[in-house]
Amino acid sequence: MPATTDSPTEIADPINARILAVSEDQLQGFQADPFADIARRSGVALDEVHTRLRAMLEAGTIRRIRQTLLANKLAEGALVAWKVPEEKLNAAFDWMHANDPFSGHAVIRSTDAETPGSKYRLWTTLKVPQGKSIEQHCDILQRIVGAEAWKAMPAKKLFALGVGHIRRRSLEIGAMADEPSQPIDTKVLPIADEHWPILEALKRELAIDEIGPDLWAKRAAEAGVSLETFVDVCGQFAERGILGRFSTFLEHHKRLATGERVTKFNALYHWRVPVGRELEAGGEVGRFHCMTHGYWREGGPEFANVNIMGVSHGTEKDRVLAHKAAIDEHLQSCGIGFDYTNVFWGGRSEIKPSEISPAVHDGWLAQYQ
Repeated sequence: MPATTDSPTEIADPINARILAVSEDQLQGFQADPFADIARRSGVALDEVHTRLRAMLEAGTIRRIRQTLLANKLAEGALVAWKVPEEKLNAAFDWMHANDPFSGHAVIRSTDAETPGSKYRLWTTLKVPQGKSIEQHCDILQRIVGAEAWKAMPAKKLFALGVGHIRRRSLEIGAMADEPSQPIDTKVLPIADEHWPILEALKRELAIDEIGPDLWAKRAAEAGVSLETFVDVCGQFAERGILGRFSTFLEHHKRLATGERVTKFNALYHWRVPVGRELEAGGEVGRFHCMTHGYWREGGPEFANVNIMGVSHGTEKDRVLAHKAAIDEHLQSCGIGFDYTNVFWGGRSEIKPSEISPAVHDGWLAQYQ
């Protein structure tokens, strides 16, 4: 039976779908009243937006609501692939998710055939605070989980950063923007000591009872500043390109309590494009609406020297592959081309925000170094 407006926790409910189409990835930067902006853009009354978001968060349909940061601007980061003996793979996954707040996404991946890098099954996103070492952090993790090897791939440029699974469900194959995606720099920016409490208060995920009016007033008090100062400094963060989006994150891999799946297939695409054309290629890949993430990363010999990567999701494997085929064709038709490509499929996954606090990292090192 079709969903109705009596289904306040289901993503297929028409009112929820309208809200989520906005709230997943359309609120870029900082909003003084993000829920009012969701109401305005979705055409759903503000009180109803509050009610629906509370219900979906409580039910687990939405796994978290938070202001995201462009952590690549605040901390050194990398996509890390781990070569872990098969018998230790799930334990390594569990340990990193539970005990390393600096490892955000953790995904066990596989390929359809044995290829360069296919033995690297565990993939994580890692952020370490300014002045800390990715290599040191990975060496500690390698020792703890018993990995045979690891490969860190920092992003040299970003080309797509947006989730929007609800929006992307009905995308036509090959749908893309009129212009190439503009590259996003990954240079780490300094934060004044007095602004860290504001940043920490801003980024923490919302509790159910915070979904309502005057969202930032309590966060400002927590940071020890006036609401006016809080909003002003957050606006400065946005102007500096430090903030991502205010977002409702769906539990997109696991089956929801309602029985629904937001998405089923998570594909990490790899391309090896001609050296010197990475910026062009990233811009062309990033313009495709199916892409939730796009990067220039150097895979090295472990991954056949690929240099462009991106992520796309879908409920049907054939459709995810059709989206990639459209990108492949486009790269060839615009004269960039590639001489190697691959897909790493996501299986078991857990996602949490990566911690970026220097003080928390010092405590972690004291415990595990």
